[in-house]
Amino acid sequence: MRVLVTGAGGRLAREVVAAFEGHDVTALTREHLDISVEPAVAAAVQEFAPELVVNAAAVTDVDGCEADPDRAHRVNALGPWWLARACARTGATLVHVSTDAVFGAEVPTDGHGTPRPFTEFDPVGPVSVYGRTKAAGETLVRQTLDRHHVVRVAWVLDREGTDFVGAILRRARDRGRVEVVHRQVGSPSWVGDLGLAVREVAVSGRYGTVHRTNHGAVSRVELASAALRLAGVDAEVVRVDPGRRPDLAPRPAWSPLDDQHAVSSGLRRLPAWDEALRSAMDARGELA
Repeated sequence: MRVLVTGAGGRLAREVVAAFEGHDVTALTREHLDISVEPAVAAAVQEFAPELVVNAAAVTDVDGCEADPDRAHRVNALGPWWLARACARTGATLVHVSTDAVFGAEVPTDGHGTPRPFTEFDPVGPVSVYGRTKAAGETLVRQTLDRHHVVRVAWVLDREGTDFVGAILRRARDRGRVEVVHRQVGSPSWVGDLGLAVREVAVSGRYGTVHRTNHGAVSRVELASAALRLAGVDAEVVRVDPGRRPDLAPRPAWSPLDDQHAVSSGLRRLPAWDEALRSAMDARGELA
């Protein structure tokens, strides 16, 4: 199968490329293809003639999106649209990687009023420019191309330690204490699991929107505390209110993603979040 991967310099895209080993994969970084430029997108899809396009290109700097909403819209909303239009002309399938940040304005509850994870069928309600532009990208893809997969991921744990956990461990070792926003709950995603999960979705033939994160929900405080225990780092975890960091873009307080639809439709359930954390830290040599 001929596969074109955009945003190939990113942490998830590299895993996707590895997951498609043995196929004819073209991996394009931003330097090779700026997806916000429609003529360039059309030319690339025409030249490489992929059967499958995986779009992992995005402006993921949440604070940067607040500072430059025009750029965020061009890349996160228009870029997926240009790809969907190009795929519609050539007959290719598009996998578009999205995010839990499309949610957050309201917290869904079960029949007893208890908060529950978001399903693929809950209405979006982003609270940031990043979330709004990613939600717009999803909508444009759906409106343009039938053969599409929107894959929502969240709280990505990478191999390089550039994620939340890596930052926590560095601060803990340097200062002996870390400040963590205590009212944020979500679903971590180990990038080593996500690459294979994206491939599984891409070849499933079941088009639409699906959540692919590691199983379960956890707060930032619980995640930080678990990482410190696994690393054998003795540091104080100080809970802070989001209002104490007014320089940052708003983040969803509640954004765990439900995986029941994915599992019921035949996709494998990804390991639990604590297994994902251990896998990420082991890959980075951070386990005690």
